[in-house]
Amino acid sequence: MKKTLIGASAAAILTLVVGCGGNDDDMSGMDMGQSGTSAPATSAEQAGHNDDDIAFAQMMIPHHQQAVDMAKMAVERATDPKVKDLATRIQGAQDPEIQQMTNLLKNWGAPATPTMSSMPGMDMPGMEGMEGGMSDEEMRQLEQASGADFDRLWMEMMIKHHQGAVDMAEAELKNGSNAEAKALAQRIIDAQEAEISEMQAMLGQ
Repeated sequence: MKKTLIGASAAAILTLVVGCGGNDDDMSGMDMGQSGTSAPATSAEQAGHNDDDIAFAQMMIPHHQQAVDMAKMAVERATDPKVKDLATRIQGAQDPEIQQMTNLLKNWGAPATPTMSSMPGMDMPGMEGMEGGMSDEEMRQLEQASGADFDRLWMEMMIKHHQGAVDMAEAELKNGSNAEAKALAQRIIDAQEAEISEMQAMLGQ
């Protein structure tokens, strides 16, 4: 800020010395410097969003949270080290994404809890209605499983869960308008499709 003021003062002194002929050039240079600031435009562009962006974040947050809960179970109870490692990576990736989507909703002035008005074309009253979400009964089955059966059931459920997240993310890419939300959707697709392939290989599919 001090450099800008000094530069402006120097330009003013130079104008007095060289006369009016240099005034237009100096002012033109100052205007160019001001108009060249791109941060406000970028911020305004990123702030733009539509109802599909809101619905994506509102529905993906609880979807991710369920995946994190499942991952914590596997970290504690899985017998296969590869399953434990995958679960750790899932938790490490999705916890920050939950925070990112929470911040997006806050910046948009949208509630964290989805409403019918913020879910265009969606009818998802609970986790079992969400794309790939596990029902309470499925979660009970997972909690009751143990050993190799737990590992197998966990991967089968997580594949289904991941595919639901991919479907939701693809819908965001198609219908959303917010650049940050769409970039997140693409990252979700890339990461979770790779994890689906990893789990399918572990299951011998």
